[in-house]
Amino acid sequence: MSFETFEEYSLVLGIGGLILFMVFIVWDLAKESKAGRFGTFILFIALGLGLLGFVFKTVLVEIMGLGQ
Repeated sequence: MSFETFEEYSLVLGIGGLILFMVFIVWDLAKESKAGRFGTFILFIALGLGLLGFVFKTVLVEIMGLGQ
């Protein structure tokens, strides 16, 4: 395995792990604050928009081929 391949896989796994951890943090925040279903939904929407923007930007860059 080349160094570049290792870096690519490590980046995907690392970012994926951080995304999952952020989802857990938002879920735990909703549970601890007793937000209810609607409050949990609002938390995921409000705090998840930044995450969604990051994922969208990454996909868009890959589709357009600007990442080279």
